[in-house]
Amino acid sequence: MKTAVVTDSTAYIPKDLREKLNIHMIPLSVIFGNETYQEEVEITVADFYEEVKHKELPTTSQPPVGQFAELFEQLSKDYDAVVSIHLSSGISGTFQGAVTAGSMVEEIQVFPFDSEISCMVQGFYVLEAAELAAAGKGPQEIVERLEEMKKSIRAYFMVDNLSHLQRGGRLSSAQALIGSLLQVKPLLHFEDKKIVPFEKIRTRKKAMKRMVDLFWEDVKSGEPYKAVIIHANREEEAREWKAELAAAYPNVEFMISYFGPVIGTHLGEGAMGFGWVKK
Repeated sequence: MKTAVVTDSTAYIPKDLREKLNIHMIPLSVIFGNETYQEEVEITVADFYEEVKHKELPTTSQPPVGQFAELFEQLSKDYDAVVSIHLSSGISGTFQGAVTAGSMVEEIQVFPFDSEISCMVQGFYVLEAAELAAAGKGPQEIVERLEEMKKSIRAYFMVDNLSHLQRGGRLSSAQALIGSLLQVKPLLHFEDKKIVPFEKIRTRKKAMKRMVDLFWEDVKSGEPYKAVIIHANREEEAREWKAELAAAYPNVEFMISYFGPVIGTHLGEGAMGFGWVKK
């Protein structure tokens, strides 16, 4: 079977890499007042962080089901199946959109996959699926491998300001209030598909150190891992952190990614994340 790989824009896989690995992408959108922009298509990450300095924080929206159905129909001309990998169904209806569209399109078999996470950690699944599809693997085999990856995938992130998460309904008011009163930098993670606090930590520096401690617990076995540092408009800080970690952990392949417009709307500028998976 010839299998296509689809994801959404929140995996933040650079365009050249998507093209090279034949990954198809459906964009989510950010809405500033009456202006709607598809992220990774109509607004760049740099433009987004510039815009939010001068405008009210935007809202976000998932892709219409019709956009999925259209893409799946188009792919049916060249492929037998689609593995469609999306951000956590606990924070967005995007995955459900893929499920609905998959049931509407008869010409091709659609295998929706809930990453239960987002950003380049979701991207780890997508890159793996694309490589397996290129090697001629079928959809069931690809999904089995993704389920296997779920066992070792970890990701933590910290935000500079909890108000974005609270306003977007991704964190309760009480949790946000406690965080801002105590001036903590809570370490957050995904649990049961939702964003929840993992630990309360007083400073940015300590929060980043704690992420590395959690990482060490997994990689100290010496097995090969892939890891990603994710930043919200803090590229220099991310590069310095990567250089430090790469020198300390030679068994790990490191990369840098970013919180793009949709996820950046909910986390705010200055957020940092760290994710990893066993190769």
